[in-house]
Amino acid sequence: MEKDAKIYVAGHRGLAGSALMRALMRQGYTNIVVRTHAELELRDSRAVADFFATEKPEYVFLAAARVGGIVANNTYPAEFLFDNLQIQNNIIHQSYLSQVKKLLFLGSSCVYPRDCAQPIKETYLLTGALESTNEPYAIAKIAGIKMCESYNRQYGTNFIAVMPSNLYGPGDNFHHETSHVIPGIMRKLHEAKERAQESVSLWGTGHVRREFLYVDDAADACVFLMNTFEYRVSEPVFVNVGSGTDMTVEELAQEINRVVGFSGTIVWDTSRPSGTPQKVLDVSRMRALGWESHVSLREGLEKTYQWFLNQIV
Repeated sequence: MEKDAKIYVAGHRGLAGSALMRALMRQGYTNIVVRTHAELELRDSRAVADFFATEKPEYVFLAAARVGGIVANNTYPAEFLFDNLQIQNNIIHQSYLSQVKKLLFLGSSCVYPRDCAQPIKETYLLTGALESTNEPYAIAKIAGIKMCESYNRQYGTNFIAVMPSNLYGPGDNFHHETSHVIPGIMRKLHEAKERAQESVSLWGTGHVRREFLYVDDAADACVFLMNTFEYRVSEPVFVNVGSGTDMTVEELAQEINRVVGFSGTIVWDTSRPSGTPQKVLDVSRMRALGWESHVSLREGLEKTYQWFLNQIV
């Protein structure tokens, strides 16, 4: 991408989108186009068509999505499926019609089967059943991957996709009911500390294993891929992005607590769902391209907690 190329970041206020904005500006890109939800309803095909016809972006980062944790996915499965399909269908199709030079679609590691071999290779997509607690969201993301692949095959576009591990960082959602695991645990431990509670209850057994990636690392990877990775018929259209290492959620909670400083006891509520037993990505393709994550979990958690504290004061 040329430094003055017109770049559209869809979802620029979200966790991943705001990190993309930071990465692009840090690397000297000067012609970034954005729209708030109030300015552009991405589920409205006519509105999206008018936007592309007017702005004519050269590159598109598709980070806009309806996202959430287990509770949100279980409570709003229809919205998670419908909204995400509408958003990505509109943007990918208009990127083709507008002859966008390149599009990057931000997916999720939940697209992989619940019980597939670890670490997870890109070739494991569609080889087994999905995790039931986020199946509608995963199906929408799989559709986005296949849409990029299909448009490339039929129309000769250069649309690529990224499957990141669990993202966290500044701009994350700390809502009690709709947050992902790191902000959810971080907020519970913080509030327990503030109230001087003797204990705090966390969901599940704590034994499931997860991989985490600081969102600014993910954004740097996306910009890197936009500049280096090209679609080839013989290879998957998407690339895994992560740290390549995982831990139990119990170990994660202890690491978060070292940052937060809650002195009470952590109790695990095994009546609550835990999700997929293990999920760690094989990031060998990304490393072969020349990129690796560099923000440690401790550093990322400290930055995330500081951002959270700044929001509540």
